[in-house]
Amino acid sequence: MSDTIAIIPARSGSKGVPDKNIKPLGGQPLIAYSIQAGLRAENIDRVIVSTDSESYAAIAKECGAEVPFLRPAEISTDSSTDYEFVKHALDWLMASEEKTPEYIVHLRPSTPLRDPAVVSAAVEAFRKDKEATALRSVHEMSESAYKCFCIESNRLVGLADSSGDLEEANKARQSFPKTYHGNGYVDVLRTEFIVKQGEIHGDRVMAHVTEMTHEVDTETDFDYIIYQITRDQSLVDRLFKI
Repeated sequence: MSDTIAIIPARSGSKGVPDKNIKPLGGQPLIAYSIQAGLRAENIDRVIVSTDSESYAAIAKECGAEVPFLRPAEISTDSSTDYEFVKHALDWLMASEEKTPEYIVHLRPSTPLRDPAVVSAAVEAFRKDKEATALRSVHEMSESAYKCFCIESNRLVGLADSSGDLEEANKARQSFPKTYHGNGYVDVLRTEFIVKQGEIHGDRVMAHVTEMTHEVDTETDFDYIIYQITRDQSLVDRLFKI
């Protein structure tokens, strides 16, 4: 049984962009980008796609992934959680192969432009940190979250100062702490923690800072990713070039 398995969730019920996970991007289905990142990462032993769709499964297999099971419809809805598909995969592996991996690498199809070397580095860093419950990738926000606002009774309230006085938010961004946005580049999960605690991330999550990366949720996002690819072919070559 492999020590580290990448699991790529690819349910078929996307509403924002129908069939988003298999939509063509630069000549490849979107899911192929995550599959290749997992296959090319040096310290990932297997790449499994978790999907509820026979047609998605066939495409994933053509792209080089394993699809040893189909995910039940009841945990493949808009409201289904990451924990549900991870637990389902672990339960299947235990029932069918009588062992589970030590680490799960969660690769979301919606973040296609990964560098496999960055994924490998994240796995290696997490393996060395025995106290961390999980690892999540982030990139620095272009504007600190401390300069953002809530709306209360149609009035702006700064996150850094809930009094309603916005002068604090007017300060230069350099005067605020750096804040980070989770970007779906890579999560690394500890199977032992998931089984014991019934959750995937926990309260000691290791940060893995990556380059700024763009997630795909709308048609406009696809257009932007295509623009990035046309500007820098290496973003695709590092995943698909032999």
